[in-house]
Amino acid sequence: SSNEHKLNFRKSKEACLSYIQDALLQKQWKRAAEFLTCYVESLEKDYSREHIGPSEIIWRIGSEILWHHSQSSMKEFNCFMEQMKTLGVKRYLKVCLEHVFHLLCNGQIDEAYQSLSLAESWRFGEQTAIQDKEMKLIQAYRGLLDYCSWSKQKNILLEHGEDGFSDLAVEQEMHGYFRKAAVNLKEIIKIPGVWDIFVKCYVDLLEFYGDHNEARQVLNEYAYNSKFPANPNAHVYLYQFLKRQGESKKSLISALKILHDIVPSHELMIDFNTMLQKSKKRKKRRLGLEVIFAALDYAGWKENAKAWSCLARQVKQIVVSEKHLDWIKQQWNSRKDWWPAFHFSRYLAKRNWQENKSLSYEKALVAGILLGKDCKYFKYVSHQGCKAQLRRFRMLKKFVNRHNTVCLRISG
Repeated sequence: SSNEHKLNFRKSKEACLSYIQDALLQKQWKRAAEFLTCYVESLEKDYSREHIGPSEIIWRIGSEILWHHSQSSMKEFNCFMEQMKTLGVKRYLKVCLEHVFHLLCNGQIDEAYQSLSLAESWRFGEQTAIQDKEMKLIQAYRGLLDYCSWSKQKNILLEHGEDGFSDLAVEQEMHGYFRKAAVNLKEIIKIPGVWDIFVKCYVDLLEFYGDHNEARQVLNEYAYNSKFPANPNAHVYLYQFLKRQGESKKSLISALKILHDIVPSHELMIDFNTMLQKSKKRKKRRLGLEVIFAALDYAGWKENAKAWSCLARQVKQIVVSEKHLDWIKQQWNSRKDWWPAFHFSRYLAKRNWQENKSLSYEKALVAGILLGKDCKYFKYVSHQGCKAQLRRFRMLKKFVNRHNTVCLRISG
């Protein structure tokens, strides 16, 4: 019967898609291609109405297979993508964008630019208005390629050295690329979203031509506009710009404070800690201690010698002065149940000593202060250092022994 035929067809089609998925997950590209061929042939009899149409399935799966298949070529991939563009106007611009990405990955810059230009001139009734954001992406990536061309011309001119911008033809071409890139990049970053690469390129253009006020406005908008999603990079770019402009430490600290709240493990936290420690305000120095403790909570920082040096220097100063011991105690109370195993085990002491003696020294000083002279990490490292007749390790051992009473007050 007709119903039975449709039911069997749907089951076989679903089974075929399942086999394709399995082949993709196992990176069996040839097998996946064979099943996709069967799937395409079977669609001639498909009268169903699905949320995700067959053309999108073929596009997404087919492009993935062709990209990885050992026997496929860029010529075949280009031919496939051109066919996919004709299968549905709703996905035309998306397919164009993906095609451009593949061209760029293969170093075909001119072909990618041409493809973007053709997509930008595409019009199809009401679909043009519906796909307005996708069209802006097309224009933005064209602006990005214009920026690359501008950057290339800029480097050529700068290489002339003392002759300056002697080649007027190259200079005029560079300014042409600047105008085209600036217009398209400026448009995309008005839309709330994550536009890191576009923002960086636009700011670079503005800074080169001395428009620092516009660059500052763009970065402030990108970092602080509540319509944009929370984005750590936005605050990184703002901080880097302020630093290049020689802004006050107050402005730099303000930018990094927000970054710390979003990503306490960011690599710039060492810069943040350093600036805070140099402050005359007690509140900022206390925040600096909190910042470096928080960074070392993350596994990626476990062997960061600079971070341990920052922490060691500050806790040592506090122990010697015996002022603000409560700062250390407050940070340690929430960590004393897990930091010993996480940072100060005998196994780590042995490995750190073998791989990086400077790191083991800084960590041993912190371990001795936080856990006292009986700490496994401190005992192993100080013993090895004294055995190797290294003066700084003898001084380390004497320091912790001399201030052991204070250390015990911290560890509780």
